[in-house]
Formats: sequence, C-alpha cells, structure tokens
Amino acid sequence: MAKPAVAEAAKPNVAALQTALHAKGLYAGTVDGVSGPMTREGVRRFQLRRGLAADGIAGPRTRAALGWRGRHRYGSRAIVAPARGWDVAGLQFLLALHGFPSGLFDGRFGPRGDTALRRFQAWAGLGADGVAGPATFAALRKRPARSPLRFLAPIGGSPTDRFGPRGASMHTGLDYPAAHGAAVVAAGRGCVRSAGYDSGGYGRLVVIEHRMGMTSWYAHLARI
Repeated sequence: MAKPAVAEAAKPNVAALQTALHAKGLYAGTVDGVSGPMTREGVRRFQLRRGLAADGIAGPRTRAALGWRGRHRYGSRAIVAPARGWDVAGLQFLLALHGFPSGLFDGRFGPRGDTALRRFQAWAGLGADGVAGPATFAALRKRPARSPLRFLAPIGGSPTDRFGPRGASMHTGLDYPAAHGAAVVAAGRGCVRSAGYDSGGYGRLVVIEHRMGMTSWYAHLARI
C-alpha cells in the first residue's frame, strides 16, 4: 500500500474536528487531519453561530458546544461498537490512513468500523477483539505501511486520483482513465486469489496475491 502524502502531518484530533464541522455543514474540504484556513474558518463560523468568542480555536467551550461530536478526547477510553464521539472520528480516520477504511468519517462506530478495526488488529499482530485500547492506539501511531515490492502500472496513462482522504472518506486506490473494455494487466507476478463481483463498491474485481503477503486489487472492470 502506498503511503498518502498527508500521513506525516495528519492528526486524529484535527480529523475529528473536521468531521464534526462537516456534519454541521461548516466544512466542505477534505477530512485530512491537517489544520488549515478552511478548518479554522469552520470553527469560527460555528463559534459565531453558538455565541462563542470567534477565535477559530476549538477549545473546551467549543468542543462542549459540538455535543457528542466534541466528546471524548482521542485515547481517553477504549472504543467498541456502537460507540460514537470525537475519538471515534479520530479512530475512523487513522484506520483508513493505515489502509483499513470503514466508509464515511462520521464519528459513529458501527459494524463496518468493527470489521475494519478487527482487520487492522489482525494485520498488526494484536488480538482481533474489536476493542480499540492502548495497544491499538500505539499501533495506529506508527507510520502507515509501505509496500516492500515494486509494481508496474496495470494500464497505460497516469492516475487521475490517488489513495488518500477525499471529502469525508478515504479513496482506497488509484484511478486510471481508460476506454471501455481496455485491457488491464497484472502489476506483478502472483496468483489470482479471487475473481468475481464485489458488492462492497468495487464491482467486478480481481485480487492477485504476490510475495510477502502483498495483494493487488483490480476493480470496476467491464469484464473479467
């Protein structure tokens, strides 16, 4: 998995703030965990709406005014479905950044979040119990993994969209523009692990298993 460029500067608490502002209709940017002018302006507009000092800083009073979306501080409690809150949004963001997305960043930890968490825990060598506690938080503090293998482009042309945050969710692959029916080839040597229709959003999908436990996925195919 390629590491998104935002990974180095991204912070779960900023992502949680952006998620809360997005839910209030006050942040239209990407939930990327990086504080910038749009994030601060969203905070300021929310503060004006709630009669708070409009300094653009999400302090205790601003967090309290956000209701459940402003609670609980990330890492202050164990998270298990069906939890919701500020810390859940931070967890959703970090899981996605490490390659285990669960859909929209919304601060609600449901079945898809539980599945993503267990998959991450198994990958990280932790007990896959679906409880995000100190060991899981420590594993998520590490840099997102990078593939030790080098792959070729499966189709001609340059990607039009890359892996990383997009809107209020995570874009989980590389998009290549191509004519309908254009040939797609394997990016490296391996064995086909599965080929068929994926109802989770990838459509016609081929998964190839390579060395060192790496897999490559080929989605949205016109035919297999």
